[in-house]
Amino acid sequence: MNSSHPTTMRAAVMHKPGDIRLEDKPKPQVRAGHALVKVAVCGVCGSDIPRMLQKGAHVMPLICGHEFAGYVEALGEGVQGHAIGDLVTVPPLLPCGTCDQCARGFPSRCTDYDYFGSRRDGAYAEYVNVPAANLLTCPEGMDPAAAAMTDPAAVALHAIWKARFTLGHVGAVVGCGPIGLFAIQWMKLLGGKDIIGVDIDPRKLALAREAGATHTRLGSEPMDDLPGCHLIIEAAGHPTAINQAIRMAAPGGSVVCIGIPAGDIVLESVTFSHLLRQEVTLAGAWNSFGTPFPGEEWVVSLAKLASGELKWKFMVTHDLPLEDLGAMFENFAQKKQSAAKVLFRPA
Repeated sequence: MNSSHPTTMRAAVMHKPGDIRLEDKPKPQVRAGHALVKVAVCGVCGSDIPRMLQKGAHVMPLICGHEFAGYVEALGEGVQGHAIGDLVTVPPLLPCGTCDQCARGFPSRCTDYDYFGSRRDGAYAEYVNVPAANLLTCPEGMDPAAAAMTDPAAVALHAIWKARFTLGHVGAVVGCGPIGLFAIQWMKLLGGKDIIGVDIDPRKLALAREAGATHTRLGSEPMDDLPGCHLIIEAAGHPTAINQAIRMAAPGGSVVCIGIPAGDIVLESVTFSHLLRQEVTLAGAWNSFGTPFPGEEWVVSLAKLASGELKWKFMVTHDLPLEDLGAMFENFAQKKQSAAKVLFRPA
């Protein structure tokens, strides 16, 4: 085999939950309307962990991974506006474009979508074929690791845009993982007067302070002395966190839930009473996309990451070669390591 033109690539393949193997797979051939992207960085999303260890995916075997950026290696027939060598970040949703929600400009709610890393092969691999509509060219000189963070940054912004948050408002984030850390930064950039970070892990609260939180609390600590919040982003998905988030709302405040729960959510009577009596708005947010696809959430997030106004390096706890993916997910399974953002570099 000519090493300068390989016909195979390395990929981490999930055969079933917990069975993840590093394999040589055929290198994709560029397709019409697509670009062949050489993956530079792929981040671990919180949804990858239950998918790859417990729940499985829509089809298996599957290459997971959807938070990625890479370099255009080849352009398929009909692709315009992109050049070989471009650094691109890739919105992982492939909306149908024809259902009623897509037609109304809500691709995140598409009823017949495809998705890198859960419904089609993703980016825990050296190469991915990407439709032209999913190529978002990065500013010149941008770090590919920063570009790979566009997805979680856009998820946070999509959630914040579900409510009104402006200069002088008080915000809070319950669940200070990477998406929560971006939500804190967005609130700061939007002129938040105070921003409260809540988590059960003191190490994540330290990251929340670095992100710009003016107050931090362990979930077990009293909250009575804190100001009421105009907006709370709930990013943990745990029943305790959701109850806590609602009770932190000021009169007329908003709670936007983005955490994905593992089981049923029960609202305590005191929580529901607060929701009613204080006329709190409770909303859900899903994914990160708008119209024209992929939406201003992606355009703005990419620009702020490129300019340095959104910080990301402080939350990266692991930056690893693809060969270490199996061991890292084993650590996740056994809860051996605390991690904030984990990045893999297939090349």
